[in-house]
Amino acid sequence: MSLRSLALIVLLVPLAVFGAAGLMGWRVPVPVWGRDYVVHVALGAARAPLVLPPVEGPADPSRPLVVIDAGHGGRDPGAIGTDAAGRRVAEKDITLALAQALRAELLRGGGIRVALTRADDRILPLAHRPEIARRLEADLFVSIHADSAGDKAEVGGASIYTLSEAASSEAAARFAARENDADRLNGIAIAGTSPAVSAILVELSQQRTQEAALTFADLVLREGGSAIAFHPQPQRSAALAVLRAPDVPSVLFESGFVTNTTDRARLTTPEGRAAYAAALARAIRVFLAREAARAPG
Repeated sequence: MSLRSLALIVLLVPLAVFGAAGLMGWRVPVPVWGRDYVVHVALGAARAPLVLPPVEGPADPSRPLVVIDAGHGGRDPGAIGTDAAGRRVAEKDITLALAQALRAELLRGGGIRVALTRADDRILPLAHRPEIARRLEADLFVSIHADSAGDKAEVGGASIYTLSEAASSEAAARFAARENDADRLNGIAIAGTSPAVSAILVELSQQRTQEAALTFADLVLREGGSAIAFHPQPQRSAALAVLRAPDVPSVLFESGFVTNTTDRARLTTPEGRAAYAAALARAIRVFLAREAARAPG
């Protein structure tokens, strides 16, 4: 049989079958959109719009504002540990509980406005977290996390991260290119300037912000004292996207290791969280007081 004959058979047989079925009144099933044999390919949901959270505390907008970011959330559990009873301990739950404890401590002391990037168990795009602080014109951004050391249960202790110098310069350059029409950064007017001048002004703003972040990190170590068990190398820098706001002093507080028995006990009890919150709140109040004293006028 020739190739041409085979091709004709392949084409004509289905036509003959469907034609005969039509003449005899048979119903031949055909694919229908939405049936289970139709393959659906998820292209991903549209990017969620940024929604600013409520600001709690004094109604006076001149009062300093602290934005507290509970890391992870929703379908992103973060680091995972197991407690003494064999129950799963997720970083997202620890960070939210710590953020809420810190918010309560700051509001209890009065004089400071507070906002949480998330107040429940939900996913929040990484880029939204520092942007919330920027949009609210926060005076300080604190992102709370916890770590995991896998099977190395002896590794423990809290640490605090600021943006690395190289990442700071890179972030400033990107921001200048993207936000050249912004009005002001750290009180510096950049609207209407040339791209070159804008880049210089953003770099200056970023340097000022980084200095403030380092000052706050020092205060956390000082005020933490015995209330917070710190890692032997507690102060670190890294190219963390959540710290790249050029006009809001930002730190990432790594509260401890969910895989360490002592850390986990501190982080999962009300007493332990209260001690962390009190130490962080003291550092925040000292920092904001110093910043207010440095402000012009």
